[in-house]
Amino acid sequence: MQPLHAFPPEARRRIRYVLTDIDDTLTCHGRLPAVAFSALERLHMAGLTVVPITGRPAGWCDHIARMWPVDAVVGENGAFYFRYDGAERRMIRRYWKRAAQRQEDRQRLEALRDRILSEVPGAAVAADQPYRESDLAIDFCEDVRPLPRAAVRRIVALFEKAGAQAKISSIHVNGWFGDYDKLGMTARLFGEVFGVELEAVKAEVVYCGDSPNDEPMFHYFPNAVGVANVADFADQIDHWPRWVASARGAAGFAELAETLLETR
Repeated sequence: MQPLHAFPPEARRRIRYVLTDIDDTLTCHGRLPAVAFSALERLHMAGLTVVPITGRPAGWCDHIARMWPVDAVVGENGAFYFRYDGAERRMIRRYWKRAAQRQEDRQRLEALRDRILSEVPGAAVAADQPYRESDLAIDFCEDVRPLPRAAVRRIVALFEKAGAQAKISSIHVNGWFGDYDKLGMTARLFGEVFGVELEAVKAEVVYCGDSPNDEPMFHYFPNAVGVANVADFADQIDHWPRWVASARGAAGFAELAETLLETR
């Protein structure tokens, strides 16, 4: 990783799309501070396309798509994208799987939930689980006492043994059945909504994140950025972002926004 201030001005001027994780990237201690929301708004007002790419649930993403200064949101680690059409006053929802498939997955995840909770003491179902449509989120530090790394790895192993994918965020282990991830749904969003192939414009994209579930995005985008707390996962990430902010969380994202806006 190189410091964010080394991001060349000519490369910054090419950026048209800003994609960002939410938890511990836009937030600080679980809250969305004004500095992060203001940074989103300034980027949006400057004409950049802004899209949160998050593990958070469908219920939250409906709110984000409607009320934040963003162009769309990818949620539940790639299970869907939502986009609010203000002119037509309607929400566009695009899922990776059909409703019947999601219901079948839900039944399998409920059985898996019970096994994880019985085998990993201290773990809990995430508080936002009732608002999820496609995955199971296991809390290891948001609303429970932080679990040791070995316990988090055990949660991942139980998901994978059942044939599910599992990704570690800064607060949850998210598991789901299916071949999608943040990157796959982002590519679908770009093609269907923005009318471009993601591969053709990836040098015009910045992705900002902080944790292992951002790794596919870090690996794919040449101008991926980590907020400073990405270093907390030094032993869990193989593909690092190219650039790293000097500040953690929301302040690091605001640093990125300023870096992009000062060249426009």
